Amino acid sequence: MNINATILGQFIFISMIVITGLSFYLGKRKTQNVKTTTFIGFLLSFMPPLGLIFVAVLALKNDVSNNNASNV
Repeated sequence: MNINATILGQFIFISMIVITGLSFYLGKRKTQNVKTTTFIGFLLSFMPPLGLIFVAVLALKNDVSNNNASNV
């Protein structure tokens, strides 16, 4: 079975956008280090199965309570 390099590259590029975006969104809600979470998600998005596992772990993590919102 032949895999066209162009299609593989486009798949990886789309997964980079999706996984990095989800990492940023979930990182804002679930962690206090948004930049680090987004960067790790970006690096893992080059290997889509690892990126999906990372996003799944973030999704299952409990939300971080925002102390400023509770004081208002």
